[in-house]
Amino acid sequence: MTIKANFPPFDEEDIQVNHPPHYNEGGVECINYIKQQLGSNFPSYLEGSIIKYIHRYKYKNSNIEDLKKASWYLNSLIKHYEEL
Repeated sequence: MTIKANFPPFDEEDIQVNHPPHYNEGGVECINYIKQQLGSNFPSYLEGSIIKYIHRYKYKNSNIEDLKKASWYLNSLIKHYEEL
């Protein structure tokens, strides 16, 4: 089974934000599996991820990375609604 979705990259060079290797085990990227499993609830997952990364960036040494991740999820949410 192939699960594909096109999610917008924040920075093509930033693999830890766009496509972390540990999120692609078994040939299926985790975000695509989540989208398939949640169906119409997928936007809520994206919103929750945005909130999570915005909340925790202040408390981590990798705060820029968390802000980029929040941006990635926001861009994904925007793209989701643009494609409706």
